[in-house]
Order: sequence, then structure tokens, then C-alpha cells
Amino acid sequence: MKIGMGYDVHQLIPNRKLILGGVEIKYNKGLMGHSDADVLIHAINDAIIGALGLGDIGIHFPDTDIRYKNISSLILLERVIKLMKNNGYKIVNCDNILILEEPKIFSYVDLMKKTLSKTMEIDEKQINIKATTTEGLGFCGRKEGVAAQSVVLLQEI
Repeated sequence: MKIGMGYDVHQLIPNRKLILGGVEIKYNKGLMGHSDADVLIHAINDAIIGALGLGDIGIHFPDTDIRYKNISSLILLERVIKLMKNNGYKIVNCDNILILEEPKIFSYVDLMKKTLSKTMEIDEKQINIKATTTEGLGFCGRKEGVAAQSVVLLQEI
């Protein structure tokens, strides 16, 4: 068994789609980044890569590489899942938290779990997604950005 933790942050900006967990969220701002800036998937990717002891998302998908400009993070997740399988592991469970004041994401959680489980080739019951606010404190509290944390447990195949 191996455990990995991932963390990501992106700034909220106008005139950009908000994508979280591979799902477009209705909101007046989106996340700035080289890819689609999906903080949840980026955190999951980092958790898996970390559990494997293979560095981090920036090593595998550098933001200086034009191939990843505006790419869907679901594609990056597919590649990380393939990397994980090629290293002889499978996901036992994946627990995640989004840190943001708004928008409220509760109504999107089931669709996120469905989307992620399909891409990760696991059952929806193996994924948990929750959200919290920072009670107005810090950059998330000021609605300047969104953060995500992920923990994955891997098992040797």
C-alpha cells in the first residue's frame, strides 16, 4: 500500500470557465492556469504521482510545454492513471476537499464523482468530494482563488 497527498491552488479570474472535477460549474469567474486549471484534478494527480514516488504534476506536465496549453485536466488524469497502472498499482480510495467561499458545489458533487470515477476507472464509492469555506479568511475567503487537497491510497496489483 502507498499513500499520497496532493494540493493545488489557482486564482479566480473573469472571462474563464470554472472547471472542477472535470465538470463545468456555473459561476462568473474561472480559474487561471496553463491548462483548464482544474484544481481538484491537479490535486488528485499530485496525490497519485506522489504515492508512486515519481515527483509531481509539474515534472510530468510542465506549464512551459505548449502541448498542455488549455488541455483538459481529465486528459492529464488519464495519463496519470496509465502511469499508475504501468507501475503496478490501483486506487483503493481517493478523498478530496475543495476550499472555496463560492460557488456552492454540493449540487455538482455527484456529477464530479461520476466523471472522475469513469476517468480513474474506479467505482464512485471509492471517491469522496467535500467542500469547505475559510470563513472569509485568506485568499479563498476573499474569493480570490480556489484550493484543493487530495489523499489517495494505492494498492499493489
